[in-house]
Amino acid sequence: MTTLRVRPVLSRTSSPTEPRPTDWGAVLASIADGALQRVVDGELPVEAVRLLKAEGFGALRVPVSFGGGGLDLVDLARLWIELAAVDANLPQAFRGHFALVEDRLWHHARTSDQRVWFDRFVAGEMAGNAWSEVGSDIDLPRTVLRPRADGSYRLDGMKYYTTGTIFAEWADVHARVARPGHPDEVEDPTAIALVDTRDPGVRTVDDWNGFGQKGTGSGTTTFDNVGVPADHVLPFEDRFPYQTAFYQLNLLATLTGIARAALRDVVDAVQRRTRNFSHANAPRVRDDAQVLALVGEVSAAVYAAEAATLRVAASIQAVADAPLASGEEVAALVEVGEIESSTAQVVVSELVLRATSDIFDALGASATARPLALDRHWRNARTVASHNPRILKARVVGAHAVNGTPPPYAWSIGGTRRRQDWDDSRPRTGDAAD
Repeated sequence: MTTLRVRPVLSRTSSPTEPRPTDWGAVLASIADGALQRVVDGELPVEAVRLLKAEGFGALRVPVSFGGGGLDLVDLARLWIELAAVDANLPQAFRGHFALVEDRLWHHARTSDQRVWFDRFVAGEMAGNAWSEVGSDIDLPRTVLRPRADGSYRLDGMKYYTTGTIFAEWADVHARVARPGHPDEVEDPTAIALVDTRDPGVRTVDDWNGFGQKGTGSGTTTFDNVGVPADHVLPFEDRFPYQTAFYQLNLLATLTGIARAALRDVVDAVQRRTRNFSHANAPRVRDDAQVLALVGEVSAAVYAAEAATLRVAASIQAVADAPLASGEEVAALVEVGEIESSTAQVVVSELVLRATSDIFDALGASATARPLALDRHWRNARTVASHNPRILKARVVGAHAVNGTPPPYAWSIGGTRRRQDWDDSRPRTGDAAD
């Protein structure tokens, strides 16, 4: 296992003058212990998340001056890959959290003091995602914020695919805002509500029934008469501008880590395998030229996936480094990052899906035994790759290459209307993060 050492992250008991550095190699080894059994038993990685919180994982992007790790996005993506290689659920479980951290970083750099949120992140508090819904229109959530007389808001609604929220102290909620007296009681645009999940009106259940990524905590969250302070309700249009590419970077890193785990497992299985076929190319499986070639192809897929993912991370970091640039400069950097992430998604998804299936060709039928759970790699990869369909991304990349068509910077998922009612020029709600 590769050991990644980062700049010191303060623990809750550390003083600002005596930082305690985190040995992420040791943390990852601890998480790896029991990870396979969690998959077999269908258990959520509750203790692993608790360990990551305690070690400052959620504060890795927070500036060092505020007690965080101060990582750039390339190093963060590397650590996501390492983490996904030991438990593919965990980087995705923190996906919404890191998006909120990124949003607060962007606004802090643009002179809006975010030290309150930085302190929360450094203290180990985590945010989950709560954007997607079942049954809502494609561009307008049913979850609603209603103004109260004291200037605060009341939040009511239900969200699905609330990845990470079951582990989190906060939920990043996309909602419509009711406007009393307006015919449809809807204010345009929509808003982001930062909701304390410890409120008694918040309830999350682990009812995600997909065949992969079952430990991400992607269940249903309901909000019943939940109070939200006015300063926790943020205009959606103020969201950090590179969020769609950022969300995809997390999935790319997760896919790459899954491929790395599959490579690790097939190498181990080939090295130990004693059963062989009578018409094999060598007495020992580990000497069979065709088996070795297959393992080499999987290794090459991991290499290419990681290289593509880190290139995307670098392109997004270029935007993150330009919070005070002109609107035109930021837009140009965002376009590069979006095209990079879409291009990588097309190829990385293909490489990882093929690799996680092909590993079985190097082994026998015994490799399909349930206790080995080797199928988890393909199931997890297929689930991650299904979030943002690569066929749509391929079209975006092609349209940009041929006609210079800008990519969709914000988009949503939901119930569709008749084609003549569509207005593709007004995507409003951002990456649905489903």
